[in-house]
Amino acid sequence: MAAKLKALGCREIPRRSGGSHRKWANPSTGRATVVPDWGGSDLRLGTVRAAVRQLGLEWEQFVNA
Repeated sequence: MAAKLKALGCREIPRRSGGSHRKWANPSTGRATVVPDWGGSDLRLGTVRAAVRQLGLEWEQFVNA
């Protein structure tokens, strides 16, 4: 997911401390979201779709990135 978000111009906001989530921002829309980072565990499709929507991206753009 991180690679696709970077390809679409989103950037990860640096963490201030530890944790199991990453904050992402989309500079073109000015929107941000938090995405779980559970190592090798796959995220549920609904979680991924919600993050994409919250960043102001189209699902088709994300899938094709």
